[in-house]
Amino acid sequence: MNIKREVVRFYRWRMIHIPDREYVLILSFFIGIFGGFAAVIIKNLVRFIQNSLDQALQVDLHVYLFVVLPVAGIFLVLVFIHYILRQNIGDGVPIVLYAISKNNGRIKPHNMYSSIIASAITVGFGGSVGLEGPTVATGAAIGSNVARVLRLDYKMVILMLGSASAGAMGAIFKAPIAGIAFALEVIMLQLTSVSVLPLLIASATGALTAYLFLGQSTLYTLQFVQPFQLKNVAYYVLLGILTGFMALYFLRVYIYIHDAFEKIKNIWKRFLLAAIVLGGIIFLFPSLYGEGYHAINSSLQGDYSYVFNHTFYAFLSENHLMLILVLLLIVLFKAIATSLTFSAGGIGGIFAPTLFMGVNVGLSYAIFCNFLGLDLPVSNFALAGMGGMIASVTQAPLTAIFLIAEITKGYALFMPLMITVTFSWITFRIFDKRSIYTFQLAKRGELFTHDQDKTVLSLMNVKELIETNFETVKPNATLGDLVKVIAHSQRNIFPVVDDEDNMLGVVWVNDIRHIMFKRELYKKVYVKDLMFMPRPVVSPYESMEEVAHKFQNSAHYNLPVLDKGKYVGFVSRANVFSKYREMVKHFSED
Repeated sequence: MNIKREVVRFYRWRMIHIPDREYVLILSFFIGIFGGFAAVIIKNLVRFIQNSLDQALQVDLHVYLFVVLPVAGIFLVLVFIHYILRQNIGDGVPIVLYAISKNNGRIKPHNMYSSIIASAITVGFGGSVGLEGPTVATGAAIGSNVARVLRLDYKMVILMLGSASAGAMGAIFKAPIAGIAFALEVIMLQLTSVSVLPLLIASATGALTAYLFLGQSTLYTLQFVQPFQLKNVAYYVLLGILTGFMALYFLRVYIYIHDAFEKIKNIWKRFLLAAIVLGGIIFLFPSLYGEGYHAINSSLQGDYSYVFNHTFYAFLSENHLMLILVLLLIVLFKAIATSLTFSAGGIGGIFAPTLFMGVNVGLSYAIFCNFLGLDLPVSNFALAGMGGMIASVTQAPLTAIFLIAEITKGYALFMPLMITVTFSWITFRIFDKRSIYTFQLAKRGELFTHDQDKTVLSLMNVKELIETNFETVKPNATLGDLVKVIAHSQRNIFPVVDDEDNMLGVVWVNDIRHIMFKRELYKKVYVKDLMFMPRPVVSPYESMEEVAHKFQNSAHYNLPVLDKGKYVGFVSRANVFSKYREMVKHFSED
């Protein structure tokens, strides 16, 4: 059976019998299921690794194992990546953003399984990261490769990436509305009303798949969420400002550690240095071991024992001021531990660390306020702290609100979540507009997913717009020779090149119109006397955004294209903007 031939036959049959809109809805259903299975597999694989370690060690995890196991897990991930896979896996969500911005929505096939394996090992051995990013990357890789096999156009490919991401996110957290919000805020381009429906289908089917195999229990279990009280508004505002600054701290620490370790080219030196520091931090704060979901659940039930478990300062656990101090130190060092886990070579997501930091910020804030004589609902403020951190770190406020509400079934928290999230996001945006997902891509000018103009320009290629029907002339040609060329040309610009096609300048008909018909000058005036070197020029390897800026900042309607000084052709303002309008119209159609 020739698979390629069958795919072609199916493609032809589909084009005749199934319209594009219905086809996208059908595909989004299956893509959502695939994203759900990615979440189920990664969760079960982590559970298997953790149970296997427990049985192999046959003892309660001692503090020294907390130090050793995450390092061992990262070592295994490095071995897997560099000696088995032999390809770079990349970070979770940034993989998807890069694919949309610069790679026509294409994600490498190995990302359909490599992110699952590497992140399961990292988290299963206690790495201080989460599973959300790799799950989203896996779902998006499945969506991308399904779209490639089915020969979908770019617009449909991007919709499949968004649907897959929504399905994976909805499944990993069992939060379908948050999955849709995540795809809209973090992943997608501007969408039309029709485009939202595939996201809804994919997110719902992803969450249902997770319910089927992982049960319907929520991530965090709350016995009771206290009603919102108007008198606490000011305290939620202050919490929002605090989480905004903490999110800014997380981003700055992440960037600083990332950049510092990027300078170390040897992966094993990088691993050893990061592992030593990471081990020391986990020794001081064992609660930083692993994702931290168990600790979060304990804290929401009023049990703060995780803060002091396996520590040499456990005797201080009854002191409220020490509890607040250690909670704040845990928040500060969680950002460092997560950044070191990534820099050492671990693969994971940042949602779990951000939620962990947020709950501890909210806890320490509420406990401190109550220590001063106030009566704040500690669990409510812990959850609001989670929302504030997620909103700012990911630059996705709607995702934060719906995520916390869905994973806790705390819908009564909508108002305090909205207050805290809003002030957290505003505080963060005053100082920085990047999310933790986008800073690297933005620094390289490769992130365009949230700017339709830039995205469309990024998809245009200079080479495809080069016009070559310009008559070239030699510098030693006479005015008479030039007039003969002009006579049978449809253009008013004539590039001047030497025998090796190096461009020496151009002659513009308007500049020589006053002497064109003076026959007495035909043998006296030479092209080299009439030419000039136009500025600016274009390289065939430039981005279209740069070309558009050159047209915008110059009065020229045609710009010469040179490849290492050699004449290639011209690119015209009319062609560039005609192609741009065509692509914008394509993206805007329902």
